[in-house]
Amino acid sequence: MSAKKLLKGRGLRKTAKKTAGSARANNGFTYEELINAESALGRTLFGPVPEGHQREFFESKPNVWIWHESFVNQLGRMEEMTIRYEVRPTGVYKKPMGGTYERLQGDELDNFRRAARSYLALVKSKLYC
Repeated sequence: MSAKKLLKGRGLRKTAKKTAGSARANNGFTYEELINAESALGRTLFGPVPEGHQREFFESKPNVWIWHESFVNQLGRMEEMTIRYEVRPTGVYKKPMGGTYERLQGDELDNFRRAARSYLALVKSKLYC
């Protein structure tokens, strides 16, 4: 099933987005609460999150995905990595924080597609069923 088709089933989040800022959606959740709930599910797709790490994976808006991971390294310094993925008609592109867009290819593209499909199926079955 395509991401577009799965997204159509997520009207709950769309409703919350329309009402965000002034009132809660009919479902009782704000847009931000739904994004946080989706992200909590998304972080489980890649196995257990190591202690002391923070991991987020979610679709911030249609065709835009965010991967974020942060942790304190052995030297006591905070390390962070945020990557923005954009699904465009010409392909899937990633942009690391402070970097430039690169087109995904090969295994990296396959892994992203698999993660996005798993994410959409998971949030649909757990949050929007």
